[in-house]
Amino acid sequence: MRKPHPVPLLRPFEGVGRATSFLTTGVLIQTAALVVLAVPWLNGGPTKALSCLVAVLAALAALGAASPVLTRMQVARFRSRLGVEIPAAGRRWSWRQVRYHLVAGPLIASGGACVLTLWAASAVAATVYVWIWALPPETRLAQAGYLTAAGLAGLYAAAWLSGALVRLDTRAALEQLGPSRADRLERRVEEVTEARAGVVDAADAERRRIERDLHDGAQQRLVSLAVNLGLAKVTMPGLPEDARKVIDEAHREAKEAIAELNDLVRGLHPAVLEDRGLDAALSGLADRAPLPVGVRVDLPARPAARVEAVAYFVVSEALANVVKHARASRADVEVESRGGILRVVVRDDGVGGADPSGGTGLAGLVRRVASVDGTFSFNSPRGGPTVVTVELPCAL
Repeated sequence: MRKPHPVPLLRPFEGVGRATSFLTTGVLIQTAALVVLAVPWLNGGPTKALSCLVAVLAALAALGAASPVLTRMQVARFRSRLGVEIPAAGRRWSWRQVRYHLVAGPLIASGGACVLTLWAASAVAATVYVWIWALPPETRLAQAGYLTAAGLAGLYAAAWLSGALVRLDTRAALEQLGPSRADRLERRVEEVTEARAGVVDAADAERRRIERDLHDGAQQRLVSLAVNLGLAKVTMPGLPEDARKVIDEAHREAKEAIAELNDLVRGLHPAVLEDRGLDAALSGLADRAPLPVGVRVDLPARPAARVEAVAYFVVSEALANVVKHARASRADVEVESRGGILRVVVRDDGVGGADPSGGTGLAGLVRRVASVDGTFSFNSPRGGPTVVTVELPCAL
């Protein structure tokens, strides 16, 4: 059901009850803060300059100590009276909160007290015809009209001032009681980091699902096809030559497809990496390489799964680049963990001079390493050697 539009003359008074309640609560809370400041002066206060300074510092210290409580009271006021949520600050206590209770709060509360007084005085003046009998008979008619007009004008002014003070107080509270800009940026960075980690985990889980589907589905069917074609060659020796050639070609292509699919599955997410860890997976890479590859792995404990995956793919891509472009006779892979950092170094004795912008896959490696907040460095002078160094945080 649609809410009816207010009468134009009453539109300025929309929400004045909530605003007035909000300002009244603010005056009461700020009075409590002023009482904290006034404690050293309740018995007349000190008279000497040093004593006055000590009293002022003691009052400020008391306000600082009471700041968390006052902040909770203010936050509750904004939530209950306005429905405004002030996020928790990065620290339980800060000078920004004390500044609000010491400067912004008292000033706004003083303005609120003046507005509340204006509300009361204007309401009394606007309702003069209710209590006009209390005036002397000779002044009733002369004063009543002026008082009514002044009261109505005061009510409109009080409504506008109430809204302005509420907006000002809300802005000051969000700036000084809530998180600072640095806190908000830090929190945003944490949210972005968590979101990125979630995306990386989701992508890794999807790669594992595809690997399982290929291994358990397409790969098994291709193996079955190759076996059946091989049996056909053995069990049907009397086939025409043309048919035998077709079966031979199909058998050869099936075996090649199986080999390519094996490489694809290993590239997506090798099962040995998940089952036996980085050492076994890298040893498998070295065994399959067409050149000698030395592997040294020194890991006191297994790093996070996605860090292992990044390290594996870095070594895999780096060795692929060595085979394709380096004209090397040997490569070495070193993996070690020190101080919570997983350091991966791939070195070859090739011709060097590799250009990262030349389509060697290094840009993809940089992005993959950056996805887990790692660092990537590459050195390939002409004549060699080429060294790829990656550092990854072990725990994510």
